[in-house]
Amino acid sequence: MPISLKDFKNIIFDFGGVIINIDYELTTKAFREMGLNNFDDFFSKAKQRQLFDLYEKGQITSHEFRTELKSAFNIKPANALIDNAWNAMLLDLPKERLELLSELKKTHRTFLLSNTNDIHIDTIYKTLEHEMGIPDLSVYFEKIYLSYKVKMRKPDDEIFHMVLKENSLKPHETLFIDDSEQHIKAAKRLGIQTYLLDVKKESILDIFKYE
Repeated sequence: MPISLKDFKNIIFDFGGVIINIDYELTTKAFREMGLNNFDDFFSKAKQRQLFDLYEKGQITSHEFRTELKSAFNIKPANALIDNAWNAMLLDLPKERLELLSELKKTHRTFLLSNTNDIHIDTIYKTLEHEMGIPDLSVYFEKIYLSYKVKMRKPDDEIFHMVLKENSLKPHETLFIDDSEQHIKAAKRLGIQTYLLDVKKESILDIFKYE
């Protein structure tokens, strides 16, 4: 169902699945091909063990993340192989979505709120620089909140409170778009308006109604 833009002053976007296309199974497959047959027991979109939580919260470094992975699976692959497998889930970043973000920024206060990590963001920013001559995502948003930078992650209430407080946003004037039901439920509890994006059927290009 299309969303009327006049109903909101502020829009908070998730990144993975909402702006960039993601396929978690590709990372699972890549690690399997390296001999890690039970990687999907450790990580998926719906669940992830402490190592990945710590990494997304910036509580361990990329070096520590790679070291723990090697230890957990009793292998010693090169760091580049670890990074390539970890980045396999990252697909395309459609230019049409970026163009939409540019247009929305002209009429609304827009923010990015993403559970992510240093390896992924480094790769994404290098791709943006190479393909579009843009060093990062800041051109599309008033402010960016990356979990590993702010040491918090969704669906914890504290990260939503921070975004609202730092930018003086009123929950009922703010729309949060995410493709994870648990993140949507957390935002709803705080009175934020929400839209659960079904990435199998739609994209952000389909959901806004201009009036």
